[in-house]
Amino acid sequence: MPAKRTSPVRKAPAANTQPPLKFTVPGMTLADATTVTKLLQERLNALNDLALTLKHVHWNVVGPHFIAVHKMLDPQIDAIRAMADTTAERIATLGGVPIGTPGALVDQRNCDDYSLGRATTQEHLGALDQVFGGVIADHRAALDEVEKPDPVSHDMLIGQLADLELFHWFIRAHYKDTAGALATTGADTEVAAAKAAEKAFPS
Repeated sequence: MPAKRTSPVRKAPAANTQPPLKFTVPGMTLADATTVTKLLQERLNALNDLALTLKHVHWNVVGPHFIAVHKMLDPQIDAIRAMADTTAERIATLGGVPIGTPGALVDQRNCDDYSLGRATTQEHLGALDQVFGGVIADHRAALDEVEKPDPVSHDMLIGQLADLELFHWFIRAHYKDTAGALATTGADTEVAAAKAAEKAFPS
């Protein structure tokens, strides 16, 4: 009889906070670099969370428009993963330690888990309006805080915003009418947005 397998003992997750910086790029103070790396870690968490959420939708979307949405999401996921990589490398360049472990992501992120499991294309797309809206708004807020201390990180975030807003447009086009109105207007949760999108444009 084979020996029973036991799970390895799980230790407490590694420290989730940035250790004090010992160096940074020339011309930048350690205080400014510390502020910027903290902000970039928040954006890294958001991008990693977004990529995982989109993959979850990619696996769980159903309905007559399944293949279109299923295939639309993968290039977005690849691009967002690349944004996360660039952000992590910027943190390291500034002398910080980019943290990308699952435990740290759960501990540090400022949003709840995505609300939908298996659902129609319209429901998922409506819910993603809320997801993208939050990430984009937080990216824009970070712009103001990094512009003066680190124009390089500012430029990086602007480039990411251009793509994130483009992807958001792709999502929104599925529940926007010919007059330009969004079915999700006024919804303040993923579930409410999902219901509104499905009601306006049934899958």
